[in-house]
Amino acid sequence: MNFCKCVAGALTVLLTTAFVAPLCAQHPGRNYRLKKIIPVEGRQGVAVDSGYYYVSDTKVLYKYDKKGRIVARNDHPFMHPERANHFGDIDVYDGEIYCGIERFEYGRGYNIAISVYDASTLQWKRDFPWAPESGQVEVSGLAVDRDNGLVWMSDWVDSRYVYAYDLATGRYHSKMQCRPAPYWCQGIFVADGMMLFTADDGEAQYGIPDNIYVADVSDVPYTGLVDGEEVVKDTPFSVKLDKDGKPVMRSGKIAAGAKAGRVRLFREMNDFLRAGEIEGLSIDPVNDDLVVLNNRGTRIVLGMSQGPISDEGYTGEVHELYIYEKID
Repeated sequence: MNFCKCVAGALTVLLTTAFVAPLCAQHPGRNYRLKKIIPVEGRQGVAVDSGYYYVSDTKVLYKYDKKGRIVARNDHPFMHPERANHFGDIDVYDGEIYCGIERFEYGRGYNIAISVYDASTLQWKRDFPWAPESGQVEVSGLAVDRDNGLVWMSDWVDSRYVYAYDLATGRYHSKMQCRPAPYWCQGIFVADGMMLFTADDGEAQYGIPDNIYVADVSDVPYTGLVDGEEVVKDTPFSVKLDKDGKPVMRSGKIAAGAKAGRVRLFREMNDFLRAGEIEGLSIDPVNDDLVVLNNRGTRIVLGMSQGPISDEGYTGEVHELYIYEKID
């Protein structure tokens, strides 16, 4: 039987006259109904705890109450802005916000890291080191696997894999190959051993909606890094060649293995006000609401806005949280 970790043991001595059970929701459903839409400032990711929505913009962190009012913001979140200029999707766990950060430039990420911020103050606390030997080349989203003690990162450039790190030590754990791969993965969230993926795989120009996918990540054995040899990539999708036209090889640490993950459609997002660029997602621990961030109103090229769609009346990009009630 799979018990929620936050449930106390069978024998508990109550030392106070009133006892409030801790929250242990965040269970994905099968069917959802749109409940409300909240406009926000950020365009990248969303995380939810019992009292607040946390929203990441490209270079700003916001904190909203559940009525959509800003209660805090951090306009200078990067400790080394010369190395990082971009947040992806985020998660909040145990009073801390976990953020994937990088330097992003037209379809490629550099200097990837997991940065942890205080959920109360939105101030930086610490970083987890990134293992480039894993093969990851961008970080679009981040999710805490509360059951297995892992932090996952997604890759927008090459969405074939998601990458796991140990929550306690920060050590690279393993990766999962997504089969089939979601196209342009933007955000992830993990609950009940399942990973939800948002994919910017629609076509805003033609009104084709984006989608959310799901895969089982309940069992991801440790593989880590080992000494070995692998081909050097010139770009994420091409091999570097020597003067004789042969692949260049390198020796050193390489990923020791990967899990195969079966990906299936979770939900088509055909109820957005306009097809645009889907971003992060989360599940509310209070009531299991599914919360999804979507952007609309600008043209996007390689993940970067190119200005408003003026012929539709837009003067700028619109960012909105879509709050879905779980039906079953």
